[in-house]
Amino acid sequence: MNKKQPYMNVGAAILFGIFGLLFFVLICRYFSIQITGEVSGQPLAAKAQQKYGREGTLQAERGIIFDRNGELVAEDTAAYTLIAILDKKMTTNSKKPKHVKDPGKTAQELSKYIKMDETEIYKILTTGKENKRFQVEFGKAGRDISYDIKKKIEGLELPGITFSRDSKRFYPNGIFASHLVGYAERVKQKDGTDVKQKDGTYKTEGRMGIEKAFNDELTGENGKINYESDLWGYILPDGKEKITPAQDGNDIYLTIDKKIQTFLEDAMDNVVKEYKPKKIIAVVADPKTGEILAMGQRPSFQPKTKEGIEKSWHNEAVETSFEPGSTMKIFTLAAAIQENKFDPNEQYESGSYRVTDKDKAIHDHNGSGWGTITYLEGVQRSSNVAFAKIAKEKLGFDTFREYLTKFGFDKPTGIELPDETSGKIQYTYPSEKITTAYGQGTAITPIQQIQAATAIANDGKMLKPKVVEKIVNHDTGETIKKLSPEVVSTPISAETAKQVRDILETVVTSPKGTGGRYKIDGYSVAGKTGTANIPGPGGYLKGVNNYMFSFLGMAPKDDPKLIVYVAVQQPELVGDDAGQGAIPVSAIFNPVMKNSLHYLNIQPSMLEKAVVNKLSNLNGQTTEEAVKNLKDHGFETVVLGKGSKVVGQLPKAGTTILEGEKVIIQTDGDLTAPDMTGWSLRDVMKIANLTGVKLNSKGKGYVTQQNIQPNAILHSGDFLIVDFKSPEEQWDTEINVKNDETGKTEEDKEEKVQD
Repeated sequence: MNKKQPYMNVGAAILFGIFGLLFFVLICRYFSIQITGEVSGQPLAAKAQQKYGREGTLQAERGIIFDRNGELVAEDTAAYTLIAILDKKMTTNSKKPKHVKDPGKTAQELSKYIKMDETEIYKILTTGKENKRFQVEFGKAGRDISYDIKKKIEGLELPGITFSRDSKRFYPNGIFASHLVGYAERVKQKDGTDVKQKDGTYKTEGRMGIEKAFNDELTGENGKINYESDLWGYILPDGKEKITPAQDGNDIYLTIDKKIQTFLEDAMDNVVKEYKPKKIIAVVADPKTGEILAMGQRPSFQPKTKEGIEKSWHNEAVETSFEPGSTMKIFTLAAAIQENKFDPNEQYESGSYRVTDKDKAIHDHNGSGWGTITYLEGVQRSSNVAFAKIAKEKLGFDTFREYLTKFGFDKPTGIELPDETSGKIQYTYPSEKITTAYGQGTAITPIQQIQAATAIANDGKMLKPKVVEKIVNHDTGETIKKLSPEVVSTPISAETAKQVRDILETVVTSPKGTGGRYKIDGYSVAGKTGTANIPGPGGYLKGVNNYMFSFLGMAPKDDPKLIVYVAVQQPELVGDDAGQGAIPVSAIFNPVMKNSLHYLNIQPSMLEKAVVNKLSNLNGQTTEEAVKNLKDHGFETVVLGKGSKVVGQLPKAGTTILEGEKVIIQTDGDLTAPDMTGWSLRDVMKIANLTGVKLNSKGKGYVTQQNIQPNAILHSGDFLIVDFKSPEEQWDTEINVKNDETGKTEEDKEEKVQD
């Protein structure tokens, strides 16, 4: 035993030395790491940060779009994507599984809440397990899940089922100025999948309207958060966080008024339901500021689902130009008045007009015209011949062309909407210059007409149309940019503008006017009708339905607060009366204008109390004396016969009548027939009662024809046959029927026709 003792001591010493050396190396290594923070040249802090440090994205919200009163039009809302965790490693406690354990039950329960068959869900889950995928998603059916559905699915407590939070664009008003507002969606790759950015979020862009035009302003900038986590990615209780806040997109305030836009949408829906037109375009504007208060069209689409967008990709009011029809006559008239070339009482021969010997004659819409009439009546009846003569003989083609530029018809308005087109003015040949004067051949956009109309409504000052009121910082509420009204031209004077409005009012109020359907109780309306041809494969389309019917009007006439333009293309009208085209147009214009004026608290005009007088006994007075007496009291006098003394009268002496009413006086000479064109049935009956002729009337409205010609002798017992027509019927064109009295050839029938 003693011999072994020295060896044991030596071994112990060696072991002690080895362990001492290892301890020394460990201590040196420990202090080396402590001092340098590196192992094998690699920084330990960076390695730890790489393994346990996490960076998350703080997603910015897209800016909100409001109407002029702060009513919500578009915003981002929370949306959730359904995820199924398949990896067993996520479960650390078998009693609380964190992965999908029962694909069958999971599929059965999920199918109750997402639009996917149970079998399809089961296939996705089982295929994912077989391919050893960590997690799976459920395509379109599993995206954009609302908060309510998310809570219901979470209530099922299905193992492995979780959600990732995202956002989607929400349009609470449905079809509401859809082409103006536009829509925003995720950017897609060629294979249809969403483009994912470096930070893991998806890129969203505006695709139409305001969403597209102001995409940069609406798009925010994502922030980020750096934090320490455990192995599974959960934030450590004492972990440090570093946050770079997200910057949300700016908010856009439109000039659109939600209430007026709703009036417009409802009226268009009613017309679509009853008349099924191919297209409707409508705009409401404030002529004092150029602000667009409402803009709509049919067909339209749902910005949330894109349902219906395949029927119309364009904002028709801004991106489409077409022949305006007779609404263009407003601006030809304004140019003539401004140049002092329009005399409303000057007469001309209506019916047809030949620009040059080489050109085909242009015709009024009724073919034969109305004989020799004044230019004022030509405006009221929407005579093409009147405006052809104004352009060529009164203004001159060069001067007229200058006014087309002054009214802005040869360039875009610059409205804050994408893809605006310009007018296409055809002005090379004399025939083109003539037809441009009354709205044919040349094409312009509705928004150009609105801009030009502001000069008429705003005392000569033409304002640039605008749809954006201001841009506001979403986070601070600070106004970044405010868009002020902009006068772009002064093509006419205030006095000219007033005269134009006065004349356009008679288009609506006169029995001879084409705008009788656009009267609004309590408000004076100034405006002009239009009936434009529609190009087809082999020329212009034929048939009473194949037109673009329109009306451009403003009210109240003396100080217009609103301009409303409505165009209805190819409505399904009953019968062969093209004049019915005013019916669907007025079904939009009238309620929108009236309701909007009421909403804006524009008080109806105080109607002047009608002056009433008792008619004195005129019998025995000289004809000259009786006429003067009646004129002094404000009555319109019609003299029957060429005698020098009054022997009869209607209404009878002592009758109380209104100022302006017709009084028929019978003289002692031969009785001659007056020209009764435009008379009411009541006035015609006065003639029959005084003269003893037998009246035979046809139709309703106002006289258009009489069988006994003016100045012919009237004999008691003769038949007086009188045709009556409503104002709308008076401007109806016999489009498909040859009128023997016009002498029109088959070639003439191909002429473009409009009111």
